[in-house]
Amino acid sequence: MTVESTAARKPRRSAGTTGAKSSASTTGTKSAASAGAKRTGAAAKKSPGTDPELVQLLTPEGKRVKDATYDPYVADITPEELRGLFRDMVLTRRFDAEATSLQRQGELGLWASLLGQEAAQIGSGRATREDDYVFPTYREHGVAWCRGVDPTNLLGMFRGVNNGGWDPNSNNFHLYTIVIGSQTLHATGYAMGVAKDGADSAVIAYFGDGASSQGDVAESFTFSAVYNAPVVFFCQNNQWAISEPTEKQTRVPLYQRAQGYGFPGVRVDGNDVLACLAVTKWALERARRGEGPTLVEAFTYRMGAHTTSDDPTKYRADEEREAWEVKDPILRLRTYLEASNHADEGFFAELEAESEALGKRVREVVRAMPDPDHFAIFENVYADGHALVDEERAQFAAYQASFADEGEGK
Repeated sequence: MTVESTAARKPRRSAGTTGAKSSASTTGTKSAASAGAKRTGAAAKKSPGTDPELVQLLTPEGKRVKDATYDPYVADITPEELRGLFRDMVLTRRFDAEATSLQRQGELGLWASLLGQEAAQIGSGRATREDDYVFPTYREHGVAWCRGVDPTNLLGMFRGVNNGGWDPNSNNFHLYTIVIGSQTLHATGYAMGVAKDGADSAVIAYFGDGASSQGDVAESFTFSAVYNAPVVFFCQNNQWAISEPTEKQTRVPLYQRAQGYGFPGVRVDGNDVLACLAVTKWALERARRGEGPTLVEAFTYRMGAHTTSDDPTKYRADEEREAWEVKDPILRLRTYLEASNHADEGFFAELEAESEALGKRVREVVRAMPDPDHFAIFENVYADGHALVDEERAQFAAYQASFADEGEGK
């Protein structure tokens, strides 16, 4: 395998639809000209860079552009930090591809891929401070990486061996939330508590374009605005709520919804890791200063399936996907690193080796996961215990014991 396979070329279709080992899916290669020539219809309308209100610092061609408002937030970024962002995205994609393969091989019950959304997650994740608190949905594998959560811990729930896999308070990273949009309420309440405590930390809540239509999200916007909560709502608009396009969710760009609630909204190129980093830093700093919530819409694209139970070929055209392949977040940062002489072939070769090692570790850890403790569901329900939980635990213990009794009777 060459370094191109993980370090920055076109993501292969197999990452979202096949069961073969998919480390090669982390990159791939395709010229901008050939894919751009196929950009037609709805795909062209969804193209980043055509929206004058889209914050962009790194073009799809890997060229650095200036923005008077957000440049100061990345003005002091070093070549080492740029390589770090690239490494984060490559390894996150490698982990994600391995998880997809493991599901196809029957090792996981389900998997929600982040393919194509690495820049939105790594950029925003690296903008957070250690004392900030993050509320994810179930696709924020890159944000978890930035928060120091071992990626293998993300897989336990999808394998069915635990209810989360990590202590949220260890990394200020909440457990994955399957109920669509409900974590925005949790984030808002937590942020209101942070404000009452007088802390200068901030909260960030992640959700998708589909979740933006949920009542919970609307309530979160209302309460956060009224109580001036230090929370950033980070919407990864990947164009599709399973099979429902964004046009069926809203008649205006999602970030404009913030106006109706009385706080700022910003649309950022979600495939531009520098822009995502800068905009999220700005929003978090604003929250810490006591200026209230912000809605960030990261305009990106879901390159794979919604989950491994989904077949995106049933509802979207190949031309649309191909039009977004040339905007690949890893490709554009690699192009910039190479053009700026910030990374050499030795760096990419080392990253390739690290990527392979990560994939191997993920496979080994998942297959060695022990069966779950049947009684773990009764832990941490109430802080000080509860009589009803004790009763339910006893009933469940009797139920489990009945199987042993049946075996002895035979």
